[in-house]
Amino acid sequence: MDVLTSGKDLSLKIVYLGMKYDFDELTDRRNTQSFKYDNAAAYFGTDKLIPMWVADMDFRTPDFVMEAIRKRAGHEILGYSLRPPSLYRAITGWYRERQGWEISGDWILFTPGIVAALSMAVRAFTGEGDKVIVQPPVYHPFFTVVTDNRRRILYNPLIEEDGSYRMDLEGLRKKLDPSAKLLLLSHPHNPVGRAWTTDELKALAELCLENNITIVSDEIHSDLVFHPHRHVPIYSLGEEIARNTVACVAPSKTFNLAGLSSSVVVIRNDELRSRFNHELSAGHLHMGNIFGSVAMEAAYSQGHQWLDQLMAYLKGNLDLLGEFIDRELPAVRMFPVEATYLAWLDMRDMGMNDRELRQFMIEKARIGCNDGPSFGPGGEGFQRLNFGCPRSVLHRALVQLKEAVREIN
Repeated sequence: MDVLTSGKDLSLKIVYLGMKYDFDELTDRRNTQSFKYDNAAAYFGTDKLIPMWVADMDFRTPDFVMEAIRKRAGHEILGYSLRPPSLYRAITGWYRERQGWEISGDWILFTPGIVAALSMAVRAFTGEGDKVIVQPPVYHPFFTVVTDNRRRILYNPLIEEDGSYRMDLEGLRKKLDPSAKLLLLSHPHNPVGRAWTTDELKALAELCLENNITIVSDEIHSDLVFHPHRHVPIYSLGEEIARNTVACVAPSKTFNLAGLSSSVVVIRNDELRSRFNHELSAGHLHMGNIFGSVAMEAAYSQGHQWLDQLMAYLKGNLDLLGEFIDRELPAVRMFPVEATYLAWLDMRDMGMNDRELRQFMIEKARIGCNDGPSFGPGGEGFQRLNFGCPRSVLHRALVQLKEAVREIN
């Protein structure tokens, strides 16, 4: 990939050499019942902005996935369906090749999305009044799946240190009591972009083992890790840790399939799997949908080249974002993005409270981001920006932000 700039105006011309997929293509998503676009007016009070909030990408779903869906749609009976052995082979083959993770098909269960899986895990592994550990700032459903199920949140905020974040394991150790039964882990972390290291994960997992705390690891962003960082499946940390862990994965972030509500839960421990499966069956949520299964199989069996090219494009977006902020927006700081297509922007030096910052982003910059406080304690003064979009859109948003900052200075 050769990136050519035209100098001071920062306009971009992108030349792809040998690239099959066109991530520069602009696709109008309005009036398609897109949550990101068609719900923007309700959420922000206007649709006259660039939506960069909901965590799906503005790239076409891969052609091989759409072809598989169309082929199945050609048979015009959409009754109850089974999940074929080829789907299990696609899942296990993908994680073996991409992450070195050996999964047995017997460990796999299916859920209608990872948030649904988190909620079922809370019910399966805790009782009313028990404590569930979350490490904010973190993906906001981590809070509601606890409180909506009448459990208590045990906050263990991440520590902001030297321009990055780390888990506060010593602080957590001091907070623990026998009522703490479960830990929800964002891995890689949304929104701060950390790809947790082997040492960090081992220390956390061993602390949980010592205190009989089950780990539910949300690894939905595990394919989206930037070199030289890598994703370490928590299942790779040894037999004892694996048997104390529930891992949640999906092709939805990787291949832009969130609307098909199809996810995978991997549980090696027979007892934990039985308890989770009971919740799945009790809610009659185990059947899934035809097109979710078809899309998942196509993505995991044919998606390697597409993902490699996607990651190269996202890295170009990330570089543009970082360079523009460093050069043009001294009052904004972007935390290092090791994984995900979500940037965690520190705007505390703007001198605004959260209400004022939200209003500034919407009315002046005309960019729709997620407000930092929605991610819990530690999110004050931050905005989460989704850079999974054509580069021209990202560049336009950055120019709008620069112009808005200039107006108030």
